[in-house]
Formats: sequence, C-alpha cells, structure tokens
Amino acid sequence: MDLEPEEIATLQTKKMTLALDLNASQQDDIYKINLENAKMRKTQMAERKAKRESSDAAKPTKEERLAMANKMLDHKIEVKAKMKKILNDEQYAKWEKSMAKRQSKMKGKDKKKRDRKKA
Repeated sequence: MDLEPEEIATLQTKKMTLALDLNASQQDDIYKINLENAKMRKTQMAERKAKRESSDAAKPTKEERLAMANKMLDHKIEVKAKMKKILNDEQYAKWEKSMAKRQSKMKGKDKKKRDRKKA
C-alpha cells in the first residue's frame, strides 16, 4: 500500500496500543516517534528510487556503506532510548521481544531473497 507517513504512524501506533496496552499519553508520544520514522523511511525510499532511475546507479563505496550503517544504528539507539522513557518495564520488555522477533523475521526474508538470486 502506498500510505502517507501520518497513516502509517497511526496504524503502527494502534497496533502497539493493542499489543502493549498503551495509555493515551503513551499513544501520543509513540505516535510522534512512529511519524518521524515513517517520514524518514519515505524520504529514504524516494532518494533510493531517484538514484536507481538516474544514471548514478553505482553501488555505494565502503565509506558510504559504513556511514549509512552508523546512521541507522544511531537512529535505532535513539528510538530505543525514547521508548524506554515512554514505556513501563513490562511494556518495554514486550516491545523489545517483538522487535527482536521482527528483526529475525526480516533476516530470514533477506536470506531467502539472496538464495533466489543465486539460483
């Protein structure tokens, strides 16, 4: 689906509300984080698409990949710190568990994708 960042943030916040039993204040704070993340992802996708369509389709250099990885990890650390402030201990543990599950699921999809390319 081609959703706007606000729509994505709303859906994610509602899903988290159901999973973590968030109160109204927590919902507002988490919506802001989800909105920020959705806008950032939308911008990055647009940049990648523009780069792919232009003649600058060369792979990033080692330094560029390192910079992108550092930026992504810094952002994850920042989000994790914000979540720790917003959620109580039980909610935070549940959120971390769901994020770990989601990440391992994504790694599985990535592995399948690479295997298909080799075949």
